[in-house]
Amino acid sequence: MKKIDLHLHTVPTFSDAHFEFSLDKLNEYVTVTELDAIAITNHDVFDLAQFQEIQKALDCIVFPGIEIYVDNGHILLISENENLEDFQFKANKVSEKIKKAGDNINVEELIQIFGNLNDYLIIPHYQKKPSISKDTFEQLRAFIDAGEVDSPKKFVRMAKDENEITPVLFSDVRIKDSLRKFPPRQTYIDCGELTISAIKHSLSDRSKVALSKSDGNKLFQIFDDGQQLSTGLNIVLGARSSGKTVTLNRINEECNNVKYIPQFSLVQRDDSNYEKEFNEGVARKKSNFVDKHLAPFKAVLDDVSTVDLVTNHRKVDEYLETLMKQAEEVSKRDAFSKVTLFNESQFEIREEKGLTDLIISVRLLIENIEYRDVIDKHVNVEDLKALACELIESLWEKILSTKKKNAVNEAVRDVKSKLKLRSSSTQVKDVDLYKVMIEHKKVLKFKLIAKQLQTEKIIHEENIQGFKVVCKQRAFNGAGEVRNVSGKRVAFTSAYKEYSSPYKYLLELKNNEALTPSEFYKYFACIEYEILNKDGFKVSGGERSEFRLLQEIKDAQNYDYLLIDEPESSFDNIFLKGEVNQILKELSQTMPIVVVTHNSTVGASIKADYVVYTSKEIENGEIVYRRYSGHPSVKELSTVDGIKMDNFKVTIDSLEAGEIAYTERKSGYESIKN
Repeated sequence: MKKIDLHLHTVPTFSDAHFEFSLDKLNEYVTVTELDAIAITNHDVFDLAQFQEIQKALDCIVFPGIEIYVDNGHILLISENENLEDFQFKANKVSEKIKKAGDNINVEELIQIFGNLNDYLIIPHYQKKPSISKDTFEQLRAFIDAGEVDSPKKFVRMAKDENEITPVLFSDVRIKDSLRKFPPRQTYIDCGELTISAIKHSLSDRSKVALSKSDGNKLFQIFDDGQQLSTGLNIVLGARSSGKTVTLNRINEECNNVKYIPQFSLVQRDDSNYEKEFNEGVARKKSNFVDKHLAPFKAVLDDVSTVDLVTNHRKVDEYLETLMKQAEEVSKRDAFSKVTLFNESQFEIREEKGLTDLIISVRLLIENIEYRDVIDKHVNVEDLKALACELIESLWEKILSTKKKNAVNEAVRDVKSKLKLRSSSTQVKDVDLYKVMIEHKKVLKFKLIAKQLQTEKIIHEENIQGFKVVCKQRAFNGAGEVRNVSGKRVAFTSAYKEYSSPYKYLLELKNNEALTPSEFYKYFACIEYEILNKDGFKVSGGERSEFRLLQEIKDAQNYDYLLIDEPESSFDNIFLKGEVNQILKELSQTMPIVVVTHNSTVGASIKADYVVYTSKEIENGEIVYRRYSGHPSVKELSTVDGIKMDNFKVTIDSLEAGEIAYTERKSGYESIKN
């Protein structure tokens, strides 16, 4: 197995924070990490002179390469170690096209510059940002040799999936003098001769690529000193102040996208505030459901927000008043008021939303691919096309008619205005009585819907690891609750006085300039969550902490690593052995998990994949910290430099306080068993 890192930066460009390249540091990196081959892949540039200097200084194989911004994603293009002048010439063409942040080239330009891409090693950012788009991937699929990922979790997941491309994990490091810790992101490849063609051949078989030299993808290197961890479940043992938490903190600092649950972080503190914070935290995580539940009401509210009943009433009053006044003046009408257009009503203009929606629906039936067989079974596609054409023609006719009506209305308004100037008779005010009645009905329906929304009831239930999450809707009990939902320091007292009358309440909200209209829908009903235990009762303080732990662990699926520091400090053994151990074992199938523990319920019952023992030792009068590690089944754990320690003694001392204490407890249990 050869160890390679084909993603290194030695030249700062506009895509990087500035750094000073150090050849000595690169030499140190290659030596310490025992690399067999590297590739120099700077952003959109290749420096031949520097490359040749690096090549002469290093004992390992060095490949020329370039990291290119292609269609908003990054691609590593690596060449054989020959024809360097030609590679420099081609790389310069890339540099000419990509001169500032935001510039990129497309696939056609990439092929135009480099020719046959099969002559190169092509590795795009795959499950790593900025990744190439699906379209770019499809265009390059025939040339892609592997996909770069940014964590062991993603590497293992892709390695297990036969439908995925071969994964690789590289450092992507900037080689500078200030670099103190080397990233442990390299890949082992089963390859005889290290040439681009040989590497391409090996990458075509995912079984020839691994995270570790001898343990395949079961282990990976976590620190630059060679310390390894399992890609599954790891437990960290050790006495107090021996470096367990320090180890977790270092993993948290040096790795990206880590979920870290520190010791005591989930324990209940101030009882009065904790429950409130807990419920608010649950509500935040479930906010997507709340938005979906309130979405229909929001649509109704947005529609009613445009209704102005006061203006409508005024227009109707003006219409009736002028109509009656004109009737009284009928005998006094002058020549101008007798003109037909003097009191002519305008054409009503209606939106053709129904017809437009119908056309869209027919188009969906015509263009749908997923359910094509079902649609064709019941409806002939040619009939659908004919229907679509006829509907579109109807829409055109209605659009033309609307344009004509608008033109006539404009002319009528102009004539009426001029006649009014010349006449002393009363002119009847215009009013759209149909619109007034529709808007009145809208407000009545809005009031009904808002009242139903304020009726207390359970709207959702969800079972999670023995707990039940219950979501309820109810009316707000005061202006303070509305303010809490808004998240703003705004007074709702005056608005809340009209809370029992939804439309008046809406008008008060609209009068408050500090509020955002798009958020009004949240202020009509209180949506709250309650957590119940398995017996159906409200959870206690300890049960709240248990629920939070399970939620935190479940949330870890969105991360690349999960670290937990001494969960036994906050929870009882039965809970740990049951729910926690089960969910950790399931999660460890897809990501690395590291648990620090002193507890046999976690340490032994969980059946970890790998053990790390931290030790504080006195050597020549000085304190030395060491990490011993290995599989749980081995007789001896060892440090990275080969120092051994008895695994049985480590385990029995850490989890049972020594063999004597374990034997005494066992005898005590036996004596009270029956």
